[in-house]
Amino acid sequence: MARRSQGWQFIASKLGLYILIFWAAITLNFIIPRLMPGNPASALMAKSQGKMPPSALKALEDAFGINTHVSLWRQYLGYLRNTVTGHMGISFTNFPVPVAKVIGEMLPWTLFLIGLSTIIAFFIGNILGLYSAWRRGGKIADALPVAFTVISAMPYFWIALALLYFLGFSLNWFPISHAIGSNIKAGWNFQSIGSVIDHATLPAFSIVVTSMGGWMMQMRNNLISILSHDYVQLAQMKGLPEPEVMRNYGARNAMLPVLTSFAMSLGFVVGGAVLVEDVFNYPGIGYALVEAVGNSDYPLMQGIFLIIVSAVLLANLIVDLLYTFLDPRIRRA
Repeated sequence: MARRSQGWQFIASKLGLYILIFWAAITLNFIIPRLMPGNPASALMAKSQGKMPPSALKALEDAFGINTHVSLWRQYLGYLRNTVTGHMGISFTNFPVPVAKVIGEMLPWTLFLIGLSTIIAFFIGNILGLYSAWRRGGKIADALPVAFTVISAMPYFWIALALLYFLGFSLNWFPISHAIGSNIKAGWNFQSIGSVIDHATLPAFSIVVTSMGGWMMQMRNNLISILSHDYVQLAQMKGLPEPEVMRNYGARNAMLPVLTSFAMSLGFVVGGAVLVEDVFNYPGIGYALVEAVGNSDYPLMQGIFLIIVSAVLLANLIVDLLYTFLDPRIRRA
């Protein structure tokens, strides 16, 4: 009974901490854009280079819902109310489309491309890390860290550009832009799914190749450190099979720190790989963020940042709660 009560107290404290962090994040999300000079209406006036009369500024502010006469405190309260109700405002770039609709249309593409790439890189990288640590001293096991360190040092947008030029432009093996063929309607049919996979191959491969090395090195270093512990050496002295020692004594403990990094990566998935999506003109959240910054679309920027913060906090909360089952010592910390 005491252990159960201790577990619920741990969960409640974590929930309270993450709610506080979320409040701080959305407060900063409200303040930072307002520290920038001007507003989207004045930015649009400046871009017109005098072609729009000064009287148009008031009309633009009314159309965009910008009220400079309301106090900052009332604006903040309205922002909190809209955040709770899910109203993120109107996108200036896609006026008069709501921000929630813009994000809703682009988020599935990012979740598919970046999410799938992150999961594939995580599993392949960790398997290679386990092999490299367990079989260290062998030629292949020792060559893997060197090879992937060199690959990971390359900017992933550079690899994306190289793949785009050689495999897409020169050899014409893969499409070089967009997420689906222009003459294909998105749907659950073989033609549509095949086109989506075909368009995602190059950007996904560039992400997997460049991020796989980080997972491999982290797992390798964790496992090497754990293999020097007494309980692992005792298990080996008892004559337990090597796969059992690696699985139950090595990999299980080495995975705990990696899970935190994986949660962070999954949280940032919703933010997209900005440069890769921009290189391939992939209609994801990262591409939308680039357009929002270029067009001073503050509501869309705020909406994307809010989604990213929420995803990162939720992913970390799930891992923190998962830790209580994988390692009960955390509840007593």
